[in-house]
Amino acid sequence: MDGSLITRLESAVTRLEALSAGGFRHVGAAEVSRDAGATDPSIVAFDDLISQYVNGVTIAAEKIGGQVLDVSKIIEEAFIVQRDLLVKIKQTQKPDMAGLGEFLKPLNEVITKASALAEGRRSDFFHHLKTAADSLSALVWIAFTGKNCGMNMPISHVEESWQTAEFYCNKILVEYRNKDASHVEWAKALKELYVPGLRDYVKTHYPLGPTWSATGNTVSHAPTKGHGPAAPPPPPTSLFSSETAQPSSSRPKEGMAAVFQELNSGKPVTSGLRKVTDDMKAKNRTDRVGVVSISEKESRASSPALSKTGPPKLELQMGRKWVVDNQIGQNNLVIDECDAKQTVYVYGCKNSVLQIQGKVNNITLDKCTKMGIVFKDVVAACEIVNCNSVEVQCQGSAPTISVDNTAGCQLYLSKDSLETSITTAKSSEINVLVPASETDGDWGEHALPQQYIHVYKDGQIVTTPVSHSGA
Repeated sequence: MDGSLITRLESAVTRLEALSAGGFRHVGAAEVSRDAGATDPSIVAFDDLISQYVNGVTIAAEKIGGQVLDVSKIIEEAFIVQRDLLVKIKQTQKPDMAGLGEFLKPLNEVITKASALAEGRRSDFFHHLKTAADSLSALVWIAFTGKNCGMNMPISHVEESWQTAEFYCNKILVEYRNKDASHVEWAKALKELYVPGLRDYVKTHYPLGPTWSATGNTVSHAPTKGHGPAAPPPPPTSLFSSETAQPSSSRPKEGMAAVFQELNSGKPVTSGLRKVTDDMKAKNRTDRVGVVSISEKESRASSPALSKTGPPKLELQMGRKWVVDNQIGQNNLVIDECDAKQTVYVYGCKNSVLQIQGKVNNITLDKCTKMGIVFKDVVAACEIVNCNSVEVQCQGSAPTISVDNTAGCQLYLSKDSLETSITTAKSSEINVLVPASETDGDWGEHALPQQYIHVYKDGQIVTTPVSHSGA
């Protein structure tokens, strides 16, 4: 009897262990949350958005690799984070502004990660990184809480965010239009992700912003930093105390009110001041001398400016990119062995002149001061960014010249480059010089306008440059 009972118990335990190993598992809160949103139409539509558009961006990026693939994975991560937030919104009560910031913290961290890739020194894929980083601001539509929240409506926010990113996206299309179709494919896929992808999704499911739960969980605020418990709140005013409140006129005054009260009292207000003797006056003090020695001048002049810049460079990197860095006072810089597949990047140069004797794909001047550059032909574009008082001369042809955030730029165009498209943004004092005649070699100077008049006319905004007439 005892032996048969033990045998039956052992067989029962064996079956239970088999069932436990094969079919049962613990379901966590995150999985419950994901399953809860799996049947919601808006969440299902967002999953379709990810599979159709986000995956299209990732597939196009895999053909390029490098930083483009890295930033594309960040985009994918950002959309997955927003998907989880949309599920949680349906289970969470609407928080206050502090709670909303804490709720959206995971999305903000991913956007910050993309922005970090686009900062610092320009890479070969700067336009890709900048386009991706700027485009992710479209996901902030989820923070819309009403008309008085300081944001545009969700649909308008998505469209305007993409318009900001499209500036750099168009540069990718121009640069790689006849060069590499994979980059063009990536740029077009990214645009379709936001317009029409995300825009149409928001228009269909959240035109007035996300809908929070009325009876769900509450958002917990981030704990305040400190070593101990927070101090108790100050005691309330003595509404129930037996002491009578003093009138404001009998209370001791503080700050400037106390000063004016003392001045109006008629008392000698200067009685408490110390008397300044002759040896205390600045002109008679021997410990302070207004003469600066030569050694002090030299130490000040040679301090931090040069220490922050790197060593000067003029070199070809990986057979594709000419790098000209930190050249100061060099008027004989020459790049002669170049071809149409190479790019030229000039950074941090001052009081120097660079000659490019050949056709290159792209030329970029970044953070240069009083820099001159002379080139023959460029395939894509010549870009001038964050510069001061630069001169650029094109002796051949250039399809596009763009000037961004630059103060003072002289553009010399040859006869072959008169049809060049010139794009300016946040720049001033830009003059274009063209050949005036074939005989005397003079130049005709044309100033690009800096001021514009915007008029609402016939249902649209009409913009015209300001024309200054004078004697």
